[in-house]
Amino acid sequence: MTARQQDTLDHDAASPRGSDGARALVERVDRYCDAAPRLGGRAEEFGPFTLFVREDGGAPYYARPRPGAGGQPAAADVAAVLERQRELGVPQAFEWIGELAPGLRGLLEQAGLTVSEHPLLALSLTDRPAPAPSGSGYPVRLVDADAPELAEAVAAQYLGFGAPGTAVGDAGTGELAAEAGAREADGTVGRARARLRSGATVFAAALHEGRPVAAGQHNPVDGASEIVGVATLPAHRRRGLGLAVTEALLADAAARGARTVFLSASDDDVARIYASAGFRPVGTALVAEREDAG
Repeated sequence: MTARQQDTLDHDAASPRGSDGARALVERVDRYCDAAPRLGGRAEEFGPFTLFVREDGGAPYYARPRPGAGGQPAAADVAAVLERQRELGVPQAFEWIGELAPGLRGLLEQAGLTVSEHPLLALSLTDRPAPAPSGSGYPVRLVDADAPELAEAVAAQYLGFGAPGTAVGDAGTGELAAEAGAREADGTVGRARARLRSGATVFAAALHEGRPVAAGQHNPVDGASEIVGVATLPAHRRRGLGLAVTEALLADAAARGARTVFLSASDDDVARIYASAGFRPVGTALVAEREDAG
């Protein structure tokens, strides 16, 4: 969900092939991506792949290469995962870091899946200088499980992602109540509340006249965290609110002992926004899905 002061993103310079330090960083991200889904579901092994099956009622998980599995995956392993996903009635989907499994994309495309690319950005909190004040003029606060703003913070995320890109649009606080009601009804807010209470996620929101106009989360696991779901109501874009929310999440991650924070940006324009917060490209997040899944 989202990223800064770089006219171009040089993926080669900061990729795992660029240095031992960059390689170690992306492997740490890879281990996080293996650990985090285990908190909300079970893992089933298929050759070099792990299929995560969600058990906490949230959106379905996916399959990914197991860290350290090595070697070239076989078409038979891919087929076994896809068949199991079909049996479970979940989307046929894989997620992985492209630089760590360069042969996988071709196998999945041969199996009929469509692959999309997203910049993978990371930040080391151990040597990060103190951030400059956001200057957005909007108060930003953490939102706990019992906060009255939680439902509308979730609604702000959905409304923001419902209008992709960074352009200013029409949806604003007038749409929050209806969207919040819909997210309460479908259980999204309840699941967010449960994850907040368990410590699996942390919410932050930027407020305008007491109502969330931008929101995001980070999900801490074993000294690392992923920033997800940073979105701004279209009517409040271009005011630095996504960055302000991100800074609040980074501060909380640091306070919880995280050393590495990462995210996958929707595209290079969004990645450039995050560069101003210190994030740098470390690789490519790849998502493979069957287009007719919906």
